[in-house]
Amino acid sequence: MKKQVYSFGGGTAEGDGKMRDILGGKGAGLAEMSKAGVPVPPGFTISTEVCSLFFENGNRVPNGVDEQIHTALEKLQHEMGKKLGGIDDPLLLSVRSGAKFSMPGMMNTILNLGLNDDTTEGLARKTGNSRFAYDCYRRFIQMFGEVALHIDMAKFDHIFDARKAKIKAKLDTDLTAEDLKAIINDYKKLVKKETGNEFPQNAFEQLTLARDAVFNSWNTPKAIYYRRMEKIPDSIGTAANVQAMVFGNMGENSGTGVGFTRNPSSGEKVFYGEFLVNAQGEDVVAGIRTPQPIAELEQVMPEAYRQLREITSNLERHYRDVQDFEFTIEEGKLYMLQTRNGKRTGPAAVRIAVDMVEEGLISKREAVHRVVPNQLDQLLHPVLDPGKRKGLQKIATGLPASPGAAVGRVAFSSEDAVDLAAKGPVILVRKETTPDDIHGMDVSKGILTAVGGLTSHAAVVARGMGRPCVVGASSVAVDETRKQATILFEGKRLLLKEGDWISLDGTLGEVYLGQCKTNEPDPKSHYFATFMEWADEFRGGFGVRANADIPRDAKQARLYGAEGIGLCRTEHMFFAEDRIAHMQAMILARDEKTRRKALQKLLPMQRKDFAGLFQAMDGFPVVIRTLDPPLHEFLPKRENLMVDIARLPHAGLKDKKEMAATYNIGVGELKKHLPQLLERVEELHEFNPMLGHRGCRLGITYPEVTEMQVRAIFEAAVQVAKKGVKVIPEVMIPLIGNVKEFENQKAITVRVAEEVLGAAGMKNLKYYVGTMIEIPRAALTADEVAREAEFFSFGTNDLTQTTMGLSRDDYTKFSKQYENLKIFKADPFAVLDQDGVGKIIELAVKLGRKTRPDLEVGICGEHGGEPSSVEFCYRVGMNYVSCSPYRVPIARLAAAQAAIAGESKAEAQRTA
Repeated sequence: MKKQVYSFGGGTAEGDGKMRDILGGKGAGLAEMSKAGVPVPPGFTISTEVCSLFFENGNRVPNGVDEQIHTALEKLQHEMGKKLGGIDDPLLLSVRSGAKFSMPGMMNTILNLGLNDDTTEGLARKTGNSRFAYDCYRRFIQMFGEVALHIDMAKFDHIFDARKAKIKAKLDTDLTAEDLKAIINDYKKLVKKETGNEFPQNAFEQLTLARDAVFNSWNTPKAIYYRRMEKIPDSIGTAANVQAMVFGNMGENSGTGVGFTRNPSSGEKVFYGEFLVNAQGEDVVAGIRTPQPIAELEQVMPEAYRQLREITSNLERHYRDVQDFEFTIEEGKLYMLQTRNGKRTGPAAVRIAVDMVEEGLISKREAVHRVVPNQLDQLLHPVLDPGKRKGLQKIATGLPASPGAAVGRVAFSSEDAVDLAAKGPVILVRKETTPDDIHGMDVSKGILTAVGGLTSHAAVVARGMGRPCVVGASSVAVDETRKQATILFEGKRLLLKEGDWISLDGTLGEVYLGQCKTNEPDPKSHYFATFMEWADEFRGGFGVRANADIPRDAKQARLYGAEGIGLCRTEHMFFAEDRIAHMQAMILARDEKTRRKALQKLLPMQRKDFAGLFQAMDGFPVVIRTLDPPLHEFLPKRENLMVDIARLPHAGLKDKKEMAATYNIGVGELKKHLPQLLERVEELHEFNPMLGHRGCRLGITYPEVTEMQVRAIFEAAVQVAKKGVKVIPEVMIPLIGNVKEFENQKAITVRVAEEVLGAAGMKNLKYYVGTMIEIPRAALTADEVAREAEFFSFGTNDLTQTTMGLSRDDYTKFSKQYENLKIFKADPFAVLDQDGVGKIIELAVKLGRKTRPDLEVGICGEHGGEPSSVEFCYRVGMNYVSCSPYRVPIARLAAAQAAIAGESKAEAQRTA
């Protein structure tokens, strides 16, 4: 059988840091540190492939693997001079998960494995410290009971807390050896009650159950949820790392900690982390006790601190990236338990990338490739308005675990957070979070915990998710059962209940009662601007435009680096309060003359909007789509009209005034107008509006609508061009399925454009007429369409609907089941379906360019800001993507990374 178990320690290792696929991130880090001579407790890693074999083999490890495990264990016992299960001087083990990609807290860990009634006595005799031995045994039973025997942790906690209460102990360390013996006895009774069996005394049986529990933890709901959230493949599995225990709970000269070589929240180049004296590693990350800042370790254990700084600095230089490390100090001696590239917030990722280039550690190319595009979203997080903040009551302070501002209603459990999030923004407030809270954290705008430090579960996961987070707010006493929290802050007592509004500042670690206004961040900051400049260097000529309907959005888009507007939806302009009445008058008109009269009132309003867009996009193209939605969307709902018509004869003057205001008419017009509206609504009713009378079909039926819009576009272009602003109008005809539809609308567009430009003496002003490809037939006949169209823009929202036969609005009813069953890899309306919809797009690009080699091609659906979809657009030869203004930086970075990947692939092919 091929090698599946790799030993490490004692300055040697059978693997190395490049074997992350096989050893997982943790195992690869341990192997690399061992080879570098870093003090690492020896052990062995069971490969990620065994995890896959485990599930294929009916949740059993194949015999060949068991033999390799026994061989590696014998080697470890020989190196340590101890035996697993040995009574006089027992070898104790930790068993930890470790996938290729970091999944903090999502999978299982067991410490102190090998303890039983006899070995615990032997450990007590060997160390001369019975309290330490019994503390390790009670921890092991508790952890093993939850992870391997599936007993609710709360039942162990109840026993532990009851004993503390009985002896009036404030801290865990106040418990004596006799107290711990009593707790162990009660724990064993609990195990017997819950499982029907005694707690396992055979150390080899413990190891087998622990290893299997680690593999099984790969498929727990929280791990599956996290992988889906982080887009980690299900197929890669986790490794299991078995390592000799070292003990941070042997007294005041022992301790344990977690740290980063730079601040993972801000990116600042400072030594960052926390530690606890006389504790084991899980105490730090679980948030059970609020730890001390790592800088204070220099005073407590100066030699261990000096060695830790030296080792971690070397590790950062070796890996050329920020390191997330874990360490234990056993009676003054330092051991490194883990190093891996650290998770970091978006702001930190950008700052670290820029700093490392300036320090000469990495190249610009590496810096651009290193930041995950979606992380840039975090740099665009709002901050609490300083002026409005002053008017709110500060109710708590804690540690600033993840930056940004969040405002929402309080929820005290993850389940309640999910329910409340359906109604509005939520802040999850917990004593401390656990991996089981992942679904609640995911739907929350921000997270607040009463205990825990900057490396606690809440802090690490919130940073990875880009959620503002404050931890260690000790003044907050959470009562999940009563769904409330009591806060004692600056001498004032406050009761916070579920549904109350709070405002959270994750940058400063502050919490306020009430709703605070938020302000947008500054995209011109040094680090962000420098990084995006580098990204644009590698992006080359691939464009990023924005979807913007009004001048304000266009200005915001330019601020974030948009190089034009890829989609202006003209229909959004008609819903404004001063326009909807004219739009409805046009719809109600029974003849062309009356329609034109209503349209004439809309023309100056549209002209003004278009002028603002041209002005904001000085020198960049502006793609304006003619009217797309069906006309009934501009009219009141049929049910509401029927109710109001029935109420009208019985309504008082106050109700009539409210009704008249709703319909933008006078009170005296209600009796005549409402029945007319209802009649027209019923005439316009369609069984399938998405495939009905909309898009170019409206323009063909009512050419005067297209005429008005085109006239407004070119009158605005003339108006702005006369001010010396360069204008590039691109008129886009929506929903064509047949080239003849496009020919019809193009003829109207060109006729009106030439008329307006001719009258203004601007016949040389260059403009383009193209189409939105959102129906499969248009894509399949793209060669015909390209004879007339000067550009294509793929409307992937509707193209996904029409290709997959899915309603975007109704898909959500069964989407989770489809994604859980892996029928769809991801939501096809969020991530482009490259295997289906993508093939149609690729074919359309090839057909279009075959007819018109210089055809401009882009995408303007929501997929235009999703990184993997941007990479696809680059790969199939599009000219640009267009997305919402706030996703423009994400698209710019994704395009740069796609270009770098393309260059690397081409280089590999040349040298092959």
